[in-house]
Amino acid sequence: MASSPTVLMRLVASAYSIAQKAGTIVRRVIAEGDLGIIEKTCATDLQTKADRLVQVSICSSLARKFPKLTIIGEEDLPPEDVDQELIEDGQWEEILKQPCPSQYSAIKEEDLVVWVDPLDGTKEYTEGLLDNVTVLIGIAYEGKAIAGVINQPYYNYQNNENQKLREPRNDAKAGPDAVLGRTIWGILGLGAFGFQLKEVPAGKHIITTTRSHDNQLVRDCVTAMNPDDVLRVGGAGNKIIQLIEGKASAYVFASPGCKKWDTCAPEVILHAVGGKLTDIHGNALQYNKEVKHMNSAGVLATLRNYDYYASRVPQSVKNALVP
Repeated sequence: MASSPTVLMRLVASAYSIAQKAGTIVRRVIAEGDLGIIEKTCATDLQTKADRLVQVSICSSLARKFPKLTIIGEEDLPPEDVDQELIEDGQWEEILKQPCPSQYSAIKEEDLVVWVDPLDGTKEYTEGLLDNVTVLIGIAYEGKAIAGVINQPYYNYQNNENQKLREPRNDAKAGPDAVLGRTIWGILGLGAFGFQLKEVPAGKHIITTTRSHDNQLVRDCVTAMNPDDVLRVGGAGNKIIQLIEGKASAYVFASPGCKKWDTCAPEVILHAVGGKLTDIHGNALQYNKEVKHMNSAGVLATLRNYDYYASRVPQSVKNALVP
């Protein structure tokens, strides 16, 4: 008789279904037309009704099923009664069929920290740049990001703009009749799934960097890479997807604006396919529950040729960004 799924595999299977529900909420808020925008710390640091509803949905759904988890979400929300409509108690059976990597088979619920960004790319969401938006659920063990789920609520939305939009199923296909949205997931030691891995053509250096948090340090670091092209887009999740789908060779962000919930899930997907994500100094990011939330020394990530880009980070940039 097959053994029952491990805690980690049950958690990832649940997070997959919860992320799909989150994508549905993100689309519903847009469709209803009232984004409920609040400025948090400044004009580029926004929160919408979708951020709030999705965080409640993800955190409440996870906490009900896995009460001993540590869950850290981006939004600071007051406790309230949760609308049952927001609870997702399903799990994606395909993930439960996969073998748990042996190094994680004995993990207990209380050993895990989940980092949640309910809506990565909020500013872009408010401006209609919907393909920049992701929902991020990252899972860490002993300070290391080991599993992650990324939902792209508006994957394929350009194909769908002149058609009646259809909600996604697990077998979503690309193309003109594509359903809207997709969910990518990964576990270190198992792999990453839900996308087609592609590399930038050899010898091309395409940098993806911030669209809404630009500054002189960011510009100096990008220029030092001697890029053939620079993409300025929103969302850390979106930028990592650009790396794994061959649209960019390096994600360079020489600034302290990014947080642990932005990088935990995307880092797993990248590492699971042989890429690398660090701070600007080359240090691995830590995800234990006591760690400070800010990635104060920036982010450098690549699918391939990490050393090429790391060697080009100016010393002046490193001096300015203290881990």
